[in-house]
Amino acid sequence: MARPTMLKLPEVLNEIGMSRAAFYRLRARGNAPKLLKLPNGQLRVRRSDLDAWLTDCEKAAA
Repeated sequence: MARPTMLKLPEVLNEIGMSRAAFYRLRARGNAPKLLKLPNGQLRVRRSDLDAWLTDCEKAAA
């Protein structure tokens, strides 16, 4: 079974066109995609979690 694609936080921010500060404000409100913290302290987002979050955002806007 293949591992899920993991994106670095800068890649996520670039894709959604959002600043780091705005992303962390969303995260503080519980409105951001799920982040995974690696043992080295780096943050990652699963591609599937980001896609699901974007879909939810589209539905909420409609």
